[in-house]
Amino acid sequence: IVFSGNGPSGICLSYLLSGYTPYFKRHSLHPHPILQRKLEEAPEVSILDQDLEYLSEGLEGRSHSPVALLFDTLQRPDTDFGGTAESVLTWWHEPDRAIPHLVLGRNAPGGAWHSIEGSMVTLSRGEWMGLPDLPFKEWLKQKRRGLRNNRATAEDIAQYYQHYVMKKGLQKNFRCGTVVTSVRKVSAESISSHTQKDLQEDSDSLWNSNEQSTEVFQVDGFFKTMKGDKEPFSICAENVILATGTYDNPTWLGVKGENLSYVHHQLSALEEAVKNNSVGIMSDPVLIVGAGLTAADAILFAHHCNIPVIHVFRRRVSDPGLIFNQLPKMMYPEYHKVHQMMKEQTAACAGPYERYVSLPEHHVLSFGKDKKCIFQDKNGCQSAYKISMALVLTGSNPNLSFLPNNGIDLAMDSEQPVNPKRNPIDVDPFTYECTQEKGLYALGPLAGDNFVRFVQGGALAVASSLLKKANKNPP
Repeated sequence: IVFSGNGPSGICLSYLLSGYTPYFKRHSLHPHPILQRKLEEAPEVSILDQDLEYLSEGLEGRSHSPVALLFDTLQRPDTDFGGTAESVLTWWHEPDRAIPHLVLGRNAPGGAWHSIEGSMVTLSRGEWMGLPDLPFKEWLKQKRRGLRNNRATAEDIAQYYQHYVMKKGLQKNFRCGTVVTSVRKVSAESISSHTQKDLQEDSDSLWNSNEQSTEVFQVDGFFKTMKGDKEPFSICAENVILATGTYDNPTWLGVKGENLSYVHHQLSALEEAVKNNSVGIMSDPVLIVGAGLTAADAILFAHHCNIPVIHVFRRRVSDPGLIFNQLPKMMYPEYHKVHQMMKEQTAACAGPYERYVSLPEHHVLSFGKDKKCIFQDKNGCQSAYKISMALVLTGSNPNLSFLPNNGIDLAMDSEQPVNPKRNPIDVDPFTYECTQEKGLYALGPLAGDNFVRFVQGGALAVASSLLKKANKNPP
């Protein structure tokens, strides 16, 4: 089994496939009485071996995935109501149930968390960032640190995920510095006999199961050596898990001049420009395009450095779809501040915030070589501003170039690119296996689960499905 992606989804699935098995903790009490009754029916049977559809029936919460809600409520029973009830799960290590697997990733374990500015504070509460059987808060206590406003920094999260892999003894399954370039189905006969033999010796793979698969996936790519060389690899597996997230591929506006050197698509470009003193108090404004949390982080960073900002976004400030209108003010004071700035400091009416102008219901028409940017409002009126640099922060798409047809055939709408919010990969809700390609699974944002606390349910579903296939489930 091969996973592409070593972020939280991949780490959690590796834990579950390494023989770590969740059981209902005897004498524990879940606040959901119907779920409690179901859990008491077969406490000696692991959660992985139970009927996940039956257990998750009737659960409600902040995810559309029934299994995500199930695993979340088993680990954090009343967290949405501010409670701190203990997990109702106990974990047993049963090595004979382990399934050999490889987790391939570009970075150290933790995936994109290593690419995010370390001081950025997470949107989710700190305890929601934790993985099974090692609470994040406990790990932070050992570092003699507390949670600011119940939230954690990206650097803490990245370190915690690396620590988790070491602490749980999962590192032998991880290959970092690897880039997957192709995943495709091939017939088992087309693979030379010695490849099969190597595979068996290396991983006691599922090749020797009685129902030998007629088709397998060939995973090609390269890993970067210490010297910086690229060494190619090719692996065959009966099952492949896509857990690549969406951080790789920022969305472009598709307007004239967007490829000019002063137009950027990642927040790190602003941090770099501040370090190099190429923008500062006296420079022309920085243009920030977008109305999501990354754009808000950029505004806060610029505000902190006294850098002038022009903020352009398509929606109305009062639009209920705007993320700021969905966040509790008490928990997210800094995002509430950005929302206030967006409301009070438009070009039409000056407000109390210096060096910031908001242009709601505007979009960019073009970027000029002279660093002049042209905007248009909802009535078709145009305006031009001279800027020092532009940050287009309107979200990102997964990079699935390693799949045939960029994975479009796997999506809910197979005529549109895969998008975590609008067009995720179409998976079975209780196994996370792609409906269009058996043996291929999708986890995390690719399957529409965008928060760390909810990606873990997908890992539970995949592990349960793979154990059934490998026949490592008790009767």
